[in-house]
Amino acid sequence: MAAGFAQWGNDLYTGRRSYDIVGRRRVWYLISAVLLVASAFLLVKPGLNPGIEFRGGTEFVIAGVEGERDQQKAIDTVQSVAPGESPEVTNLGDDSMRVQTAELTDEEGKEVADALEAAFPGSEVSRQFVGPTWGADVSRKAITGIGVFLVFVSLVMTLYFRNWRMAVAALVALAHDLVITVGVYAGIGWEVTPATVIGFLTILGYSIYDTVVVFDKVRENTADALDQTRFTYAEKANLAVNQTLVRSINTSVVALLPVGAILFVGAVVLGAGTLRDIALALFVGMLIGTFSSVFIATPIEVTLREREPKIKAHTQKVLAARAAGLVDAPDSEAIAAGSGVRPAGQLRPGSHQGQAAQPKRNKPR
Repeated sequence: MAAGFAQWGNDLYTGRRSYDIVGRRRVWYLISAVLLVASAFLLVKPGLNPGIEFRGGTEFVIAGVEGERDQQKAIDTVQSVAPGESPEVTNLGDDSMRVQTAELTDEEGKEVADALEAAFPGSEVSRQFVGPTWGADVSRKAITGIGVFLVFVSLVMTLYFRNWRMAVAALVALAHDLVITVGVYAGIGWEVTPATVIGFLTILGYSIYDTVVVFDKVRENTADALDQTRFTYAEKANLAVNQTLVRSINTSVVALLPVGAILFVGAVVLGAGTLRDIALALFVGMLIGTFSSVFIATPIEVTLREREPKIKAHTQKVLAARAAGLVDAPDSEAIAAGSGVRPAGQLRPGSHQGQAAQPKRNKPR
């Protein structure tokens, strides 16, 4: 199986096998539009569920619970002291529970802590008040961080690629990844914690990294696009996407496996909120980031470049030559050869396959 996957990757790189990813960009745009609309709907209803760090409140941690951890028992205990409260209860580790309520007075907090200790004999209950000011400060800094990150990404990509269209395409892909990831998080209903915000910021770096690798290959393949009349700009860019496809898949699998393990352990085994919060954001973000770097970023860049007069005129010239029968429509292997990639088994000019090595002859003295 590994050999077959390696051969598939080699065929993609050499052009023996190719998928028309750029040519079918309307399909990918439609899929992304559906995902974005669904995510936007989830952000409105049910919407994000801010954690106690953002909304403020009182948190109780019941440590050393003996026997079964009955969450409903904890809820009933809190409501017996503070009627009208709707506490959120979460299991932590093997023998602990976390109870979060709205803001309580010191007296109410002490009464709830004493009631929880009585309801769970042998346990120790600690409590702390969390103000919403800290969460607001985190949100403000996160927004500032995203803004600074996007500005630097735009400047660096524009200077490196000498093409502002690649920077625009990368930013669109980043926004695409962030909106869908946040929408999925809202749909699942897990609390948004500082760890979740860290996860959202992390996926931006992962997404831009994968996109830059693809764009670097696009730049390499299209450097001489206007100096020939056999291939269009879109065809050469599509070859770049195919040549980096296996690398994108391998990178994503290697990254998703440990994140998936953390997500499973945090959500199912330990029930640890911090682990599962950041792991869910990373898992969804990396998955969507891989999709956008392959199916969104490069197609958008090609769409923008094809609006340039020189690229548009070149594309029309190539297509007209093919329609007139002056130039044959090239296959993917021919495009690869035109980009300086030799198909597997093809020798360099001047070499002779199967020719026996000639013995060296001594020069006459």
